[in-house]
Amino acid sequence: MRDYEKAFDEIPERREYDQAQNALFSMVRVSFTAGWNAAGGNPPPPQKVIELHHRGRDKLGVTIETDITPTEEKE
Repeated sequence: MRDYEKAFDEIPERREYDQAQNALFSMVRVSFTAGWNAAGGNPPPPQKVIELHHRGRDKLGVTIETDITPTEEKE
């Protein structure tokens, strides 16, 4: 039988832990935003989450952007 504390300490090192933590944070943020908007608060401004560049395609000017809301094409 494995040591309980050792096994429990290994949990945060796993990829699944990060995925679950991110999902939980997203649910809390979406819930808070819904309550904020329902109470008459101004919605938060859109934020760029991450910008991805594909090797070899940057020369063509093609980038893949991930954003909460769509952005206008950059020239």
